[in-house]
Amino acid sequence: MHTTPFLLDELDALPVRWEVDGILPAPVPAVSALLLAVAEGRVGDDNLLVLARASAARQGAMTVVAGPGADAYSAEFAGPVEPVEIQVDRARSRLAVQSWYGGVYAVTVCPAGTRVAHSVHRVLPGHPGFAAGIAEIGLRARMSRDLRQVLGVIADRLGC
Repeated sequence: MHTTPFLLDELDALPVRWEVDGILPAPVPAVSALLLAVAEGRVGDDNLLVLARASAARQGAMTVVAGPGADAYSAEFAGPVEPVEIQVDRARSRLAVQSWYGGVYAVTVCPAGTRVAHSVHRVLPGHPGFAAGIAEIGLRARMSRDLRQVLGVIADRLGC
């Protein structure tokens, strides 16, 4: 793993391969506060929500640790799986995740409230977490499902 405070810049320089989005009838600051909540400790609905539904997180085997730069973190797993690299840009309401894929969550204002987009820019087929075929066949469907779950948690928390 090459934890770098410039993960968002690296991913922004690449084209978007897949993107999904959803809308919440809530203000951007409220949605951003929940989506971008990342701190040292166990991953869950109140910490690194975007990975809270991953099997390792559900089993309590995923922990966030501080990285080498401001708002840089990694999510470490119990076992031999490489850590996930995370970078948060609270000023621009964005969060980047790099595991076997490099993705960005972006929160923006829209007429109905807040738009949350999840885009994948990079896939690393040589990564131990990569499963052959998932990127080409099921990644967009998986992204949609995962984003719906994240937005469901946020909607529940905000009562919208």
